Amino acid sequence: MSLQADDTRWRPPPGAAGRNRRRLTGERKFASILLAPAFLVLIATTTIPLLLLIYVSMQRMDLSMPFMNGFTGTANYAALWVDPRFWQSLAASLIYTLSTVVLQLLLGLALALAVMGMKRGQTLFRIVAILPVVLSPAVVGMVWRTFMLAPEFGVVDWLSVTAGLGSHNWLGDPILAMIAVIVIHTWQWTPFAFMVLLASLAGVPDDLHEAARIDRASAWQRFTRITLPLIRPAIIMVLIMRTMVALSAFAAIFTVTGGGPGTATEILNLYAYRKSFTELSLGYGAALSVALLALTIAVAGLLFLLRRAR
Repeated sequence: MSLQADDTRWRPPPGAAGRNRRRLTGERKFASILLAPAFLVLIATTTIPLLLLIYVSMQRMDLSMPFMNGFTGTANYAALWVDPRFWQSLAASLIYTLSTVVLQLLLGLALALAVMGMKRGQTLFRIVAILPVVLSPAVVGMVWRTFMLAPEFGVVDWLSVTAGLGSHNWLGDPILAMIAVIVIHTWQWTPFAFMVLLASLAGVPDDLHEAARIDRASAWQRFTRITLPLIRPAIIMVLIMRTMVALSAFAAIFTVTGGGPGTATEILNLYAYRKSFTELSLGYGAALSVALLALTIAVAGLLFLLRRAR
């Protein structure tokens, strides 16, 4: 009986396995052909410029003294360690990044919680809140510089005078200038954190909160033990994306302060730009850019590890 049952089992026709392999191979080749143009464009626009940047960072390439140009190896990187302006710009970058990311996360979460509790007007609030994100950072910087922060005529200065705090040169004082660029970046990009966290909050099951209310859990306990753990992946993603953008910020600061007064708001990205295109030291500017890239990758890696941690 068993032998007869084994003999009657279905078997693929002869040569079917070979045809399947050839079909799969053909599909893979077709997929590779479709991906090849995009892959080549990606290599041409990312990998090749990155390799060129690393190559230039190992050269002495000074357009003001071209007769001294040549290969220097790691000399530009060694010069970073004894460059006080590099450490100052690095400190400014870290202060700027930490302040803006924390403020965006806290304000975005507060706005998302407030909107989730609204009975009416959620759609209108979302439309208004997202408007700053669609603006160019350069445009935002120009508006804040000319309309909001201008001494005597700006809105912020008028509010300060009205409140009895007097008029201030908001972009002429080093501390006020740093606060100003932090506020501008936070104002523009808080809506991004708000929209991401709002979408995550909308996915939190109401049943969990109802069960917690029945168990007499306070609002703070429901927030810390139910809401925060469930939206933790969204929070980490906002931290990663906003940190990487803040470290590479340029346009808004350049249009508002230009890195000034002096070098008070000169973050690392702006220092690399000035070194390359104002002082014409392309090799050292490339080394600064590579240092910024390494810092960004390191911070992003740590945040991704935090995201994977349980």
